[in-house]
Order: sequence, then structure tokens, then C-alpha cells
Amino acid sequence: MRVWYGAPYISAFHLWAPTWLVDGDWGLICISFILLTVNNNKFSALSLSLSVLLLASMELEGTLLGMCNPLLDISAVVDEGFLQKYGIKLNDAILAEDKHKPMYEEMANNFNVEYIAGGATQNSIRVAQWMLQKPGATSYIGCIGKDKFGEEMKKKCTLDGVNVHYYEIDNTPTGTCAVCVVGGERSLVANLSAANCYKSEHLTKPENWALVEKAKYFYISGFFLTVSPDSIQLVADHAVANNKFFMMNLSAPFICEFFKDALEKVLPYMDFVFGNETEARTFSKVQGWETDNVEEIAIKISQWPKASGTHKRITIITQGADPVCVAEDGKVKLFPVILLPKEKLVDTNGAGDAFVGGFLSQLIQGKSIEESVRAGCYAANVIIQRPGCTYPAKPDFH
Repeated sequence: MRVWYGAPYISAFHLWAPTWLVDGDWGLICISFILLTVNNNKFSALSLSLSVLLLASMELEGTLLGMCNPLLDISAVVDEGFLQKYGIKLNDAILAEDKHKPMYEEMANNFNVEYIAGGATQNSIRVAQWMLQKPGATSYIGCIGKDKFGEEMKKKCTLDGVNVHYYEIDNTPTGTCAVCVVGGERSLVANLSAANCYKSEHLTKPENWALVEKAKYFYISGFFLTVSPDSIQLVADHAVANNKFFMMNLSAPFICEFFKDALEKVLPYMDFVFGNETEARTFSKVQGWETDNVEEIAIKISQWPKASGTHKRITIITQGADPVCVAEDGKVKLFPVILLPKEKLVDTNGAGDAFVGGFLSQLIQGKSIEESVRAGCYAANVIIQRPGCTYPAKPDFH
């Protein structure tokens, strides 16, 4: 019996194709020409001589496209007095007003700040890309300024494997978000700046619309309703016309309250709706549903009329340490989260974004809702043990 590279040949015809996984980040597998010898008889097996991304990688390239407001997170552990000074509630997410403008400099001067690429959808896309470990599987569109912060964010996301197509503008700085952490809980104050300047004309340029054409799944946070609802509508129409999946997030109570009409206009196009329990209850209140029961609210959202009957709508509501609520076909399933000892909690900033990213990383691979929720819970659990929406080099999800 002959041995080739340590693989014993047996008398029966045996095709042994050596494979090499050249760095998990590349996902590159080469299938080479093989010459097999069995009992002095030579069999030539002409294989595909490929040096390409593995089929799975090729199929996933550009599959998931995110659009929203790219922001540089300015994150720091602060005290309750700081929140009170600027009228900020714990666990709130708001847009900066004039009274909030001095807080960014005060944070930098008085606290130990970290600068992290952020923005709700950009966080989710980065986490999905991290979970997938297949460069180029995700793309992202948003607006940044032509400045140092914008360049740093572009560099970071590109290194993460995300295909970013930013609309870059002069004379307006890259958007920032103050992430105020107290006792592991976070409050967000976003100064959109350049992120507030996105125009659909950028989306419809051939090189950018090509991302839309290639993608099969679209994810946009509700925050983008404050910036470019016409861009959202263009993508929603495309998704319906081409039997693709369109997904959004309620994102914050103020979106449900003050952008009610814009949210209701695009809701019929949503195949998946994400949110947390506070956002869900605010949505219910605005709709006059007279219920605070998250399960009932999730069902009602899932039963909202759809623009297309091709896909049913699935509503996914996270509830912090309580089970994830999934409404589908008029029924609710609850999925437990991964509980974390209080002493291991570092920062809840990005937890919801990470859940969505983990969820989407499995959904776009055709995995079940159950498996997607499990991945979402894993990703969120990783993120809350680290400052901001950051993660280790590789996931440990099985």
C-alpha cells in the first residue's frame, strides 16, 4: 500500500483531495490536481484547479447590506451627576440638542474616553462580519466627514472585512455619539453631524446601487428614518420587487413617538422587525393598543399588513436578561439569553446591535430562527463583557 502525504491508499478506488484552509479570515481552500496510484494502476483525477474563496464565501459575498448613520463612539464611564447635568436618562438613546454640545469635550477632559467605530447598524454589520469570518460578506453605506475620525472609521471597518461605501462630504465633521456608562448601563447622545447629510443621490450612483443589486438581505435601523427616508424606500421597493429580505429596527422610543408616520410608511415592507421591550411598549402606546405585554405587542407588529405576501413578518424583541421574544404566525416563542454574573458586566453599549449582528450572521446562511437567536445571544454576551461594541479576534460560536 502506498502512502502520499501520510494518507494511505487502499485497493479500492479512493479519491483524496488535499485541502488547505489558508487563514480563517480568508476562508481560502485550494483543490489541487491529484494523481492517485493504487496497486500499480494509475488513475488520473482531474480536479477543479481553484484558488478562490470557498463556495460558501463566494455565495455570501455582498449578501448583507446595512445602511444608517455611521458614528464615532466617544465612550466613558461617568457618574450619575454627569447624566443629571445634561438631563440624560439611564439607558436612553437621544439626539443631541444645543444643551448637550459641551458634554463631548467635558467627557474627553474629565473621564477616560475610548473612541470606537459605532452607529447602530454599523455595529450590527461589523458583528455579523466578525461572526461570519468571510471578508466582503457584508457591505455598509452611510455618510461621514472628510476628516481624521472618518478616515479612522473607514480603516477600522475595512480591516474588519466590511465593504464600506461612505458618502464623504466637506465642511461637516464625522458624526459622534457620547456613550455614557454608569454601573455597566449605557446612555447614548448622538450628534449626527455628517451622518445627518446622507442623500439618496449617493445610493443611486451605479457603484453604490450595485451593492443593492447584489445583496439579498437589507438591514437598516430606525435612526435612518431621521436622515434619509427616501433611501430607505428605494431599498424597500427593490427588496419587494426582487423577493429579497428587508429588515429594520425600532431603535429608540423617540423613533416610535416622533417619527411615527415615517415608521408606519415603511413597516409594511419589513420582513423582520427588531427592537427591545422599551421600544416595543412605546410603539404600542403610540398605536393605542393599550397593552404593555411584550408578547402581545410582538404578535401585533408581526400581523401588521405587508406590502408583499412572499415573506411573512417575524418580530424579534430583546428584553435584557429576560428571554428573547419571537413572534411568528400569530404565535410567540421565548428563547433564554446567556446569563452573565454582574461582576463580568463591563458595558451594555452595543448589546442590542450585537444581538442583531449575530442573528443576521446565521440568517443569511439559511440557518433556522432558533439558531439565529442563539447566535444573537452569543454575540451580545461577548460584547457586554468588553468596552463598547468590540470583540476578540475570532468568535467561539459552535
